[in-house]
Amino acid sequence: MVYTSRADFVATGLIAIEQTLAKPTVIPRDAHTLSRSQVSAAALKVLYRLKDAGFAAYLVGGCVRDLLLGLTPKDFDIATDAMPEQVTQLFRNSRVIGRRFRIVHVRFGQETIEVSTFRAHHSPFDEEDPDTEPLERRRSDSGMILRDNVYGRVDEDAGRRDFTINALYYDIRDFTLHDYADGLRDLNARQIRMIGDPAIRYREDPVRMLRAVRFAAKLDFTLAEETLKPIRTLRTLLLQVPAARLFDEVIKLFLTGHGLSSFQLLRAHGLFETLFPATQASIEAATPFAVALIEAAMHNTDLRLAEERPVNPAFIFAVLLWPVLTIRQQQLQHDEGLPPIAALHQAAHEVLGEQVRITAIPRRFSTIVIEIWELQWRLPRRTPAAVAKLIAHPRFRAGYDFLLLREQAGEALDGLGQWWSSYQIADEAERTALVATVTPPQSRRRSRVRRRKSRD
Repeated sequence: MVYTSRADFVATGLIAIEQTLAKPTVIPRDAHTLSRSQVSAAALKVLYRLKDAGFAAYLVGGCVRDLLLGLTPKDFDIATDAMPEQVTQLFRNSRVIGRRFRIVHVRFGQETIEVSTFRAHHSPFDEEDPDTEPLERRRSDSGMILRDNVYGRVDEDAGRRDFTINALYYDIRDFTLHDYADGLRDLNARQIRMIGDPAIRYREDPVRMLRAVRFAAKLDFTLAEETLKPIRTLRTLLLQVPAARLFDEVIKLFLTGHGLSSFQLLRAHGLFETLFPATQASIEAATPFAVALIEAAMHNTDLRLAEERPVNPAFIFAVLLWPVLTIRQQQLQHDEGLPPIAALHQAAHEVLGEQVRITAIPRRFSTIVIEIWELQWRLPRRTPAAVAKLIAHPRFRAGYDFLLLREQAGEALDGLGQWWSSYQIADEAERTALVATVTPPQSRRRSRVRRRKSRD
């Protein structure tokens, strides 16, 4: 189905709308493609129980958008006029989460349905005395929303959503689709457009800049000009976002199957240098193979995720920070005379220490990052004893995959990756022969025989 604009729907007579901006375009069941059969049983159970209890209940956001695009939603979100406490009374298998945004999670086995109460707009408060703003709604000096638990109507909720394509509501009462911001038009145009003034909306929540890029990468959409324009000016606002939240957003960008496009869009719009300033500096310093390595890693990660194979976040951070590490390690070797391994460890702690201030990489991942880096210096050592230890190393596979990516990016490593590839599939005799081809003959050492002093 080709989606049309609000004006086109009106012209066809398929909808009837009131001449007020607060009213949505209502598309009847026979004029859209979304069907209950596409909705999970758990989401339907929540929708119907809310409806039967007398509450309004809508599928909303990404699940509606994806279904209209012919995609399979990752999860299903529901918006309602029921308060969080009223939702938990209806569902024993639920709990209220969040402080900044209070929502309800309803669990059905492995599936979680997220239920949110309609949000209202933030009303103006006394700028001379910001402390008079109600506790339920708090902003920082830059305009960032710190707490948002002010509830309202569905039309207000739609106005509070970020992009037009996410302001589409599926009404379980009559299966109509409610379009509050011409989201169908933008779906048809394959465009990401912010609701309201983009500069104000980015100041409310700077992460929206990353979300815009993520949706553009995921859906292969373009950013509307007015949505794109303020990003370069306001991108440093991301540094006011808690580092733990930025870590989560980076994972969504690079580990949801569209990492390569996300990386390229982040660079194109000046956001990558905000998230990874040291990596960007190394790229600008013409560090050989830096961009090629990152792009190869992102492409490989996208393929693995498409095949439903796991990817450890540590691997991505090891790749993203490798150009920084190599420069810092060389500096420490040259300036302080440190041996390679000692320089590597010191450089690793410095590089990771700087990055965690922006994206809070958990220790369970940073430890693995260091192990992957360390293996790049151990893998060229192929004595019989060293090979036996390396092949049994718990991070061997990650280190080996990292090595292959370095070669793929153009590093000349004298066929090291191919050697390790051959070794892993070889039998015992073939392994011995492979090791012999790279292990120099050892000179015989005279054994020193300690003579015991005879006792008289």
